[in-house]
Amino acid sequence: MPIQKATEPDAKESWRIFRIMAEFVEGFEVMAKVGKAVSIFGSARTPPSNRYYKEAEETARLFAKSDFAVITGGGPGIMEAANKGAFEAKGQSIGLNITLPQEQEGNRYQTIGLDFHYFYARKVMFVKYSSAFVCFPGGYGTLDEFFETLTLIQTLKVEAFPVVLYGSKHWKGLVEWMRGLSPDFIDPEDSDIFKIVDDPEECVKIVRAGVKKPWWRPLDDVLLTAAATKGEAKSNPLAGAYASDTGEGTRYGRRAKRPNKKHVKLQKRPQQ
Repeated sequence: MPIQKATEPDAKESWRIFRIMAEFVEGFEVMAKVGKAVSIFGSARTPPSNRYYKEAEETARLFAKSDFAVITGGGPGIMEAANKGAFEAKGQSIGLNITLPQEQEGNRYQTIGLDFHYFYARKVMFVKYSSAFVCFPGGYGTLDEFFETLTLIQTLKVEAFPVVLYGSKHWKGLVEWMRGLSPDFIDPEDSDIFKIVDDPEECVKIVRAGVKKPWWRPLDDVLLTAAATKGEAKSNPLAGAYASDTGEGTRYGRRAKRPNKKHVKLQKRPQQ
């Protein structure tokens, strides 16, 4: 029997959309009731004896006492520490668990637990229902979550939520590399999207302040907000689009300019 190539059509592919839809529907229905929340990211490999495990637990405890729900990936390590801190402080402790080829055991400190097959559906829940993001030391997964959050904020697809890197020693090399890049790659002002802390109380303090008043606003953001405030949505289409929510937690924007090349045919966007 011939082996089907990954690029060949599969009759089951069209039905996969229903599994994706189910994850979004369940996520929206459950998470919509959560209220103000902070997502805490970090390594699944950090043992309870580690300094960062203990400090993640304390940070989450302080957030819970400040009426923030705590959202994690639901696994062990830093995720377990954060869920534990929120759980023991009688707060909402949410785990967005992911199914992986190497089985990951969900931690037992979740008051709300959701299981996801798709990383991208899970990421939407992190972003849509969080008012702030705290990244403890971690590996590829933590870096992925950190950079995706930065990208959404820098491109104005989401609000300028507070983003905090916890542990200056761990993040020092990455931050120095980012800030040393040419403006051709990263605008110097965009390195101010996040802050670095080393203390649980300081972390909660600056997040609470950042939720009330964002510490980063690019020039475009100032201009667009002013236009929307003055009722210029009709004369400035971008102002109106900027204020419009897509429903999954991001904002509409302007469509890419149509190229003048005859051989390029861009289709209309599915949502008008």
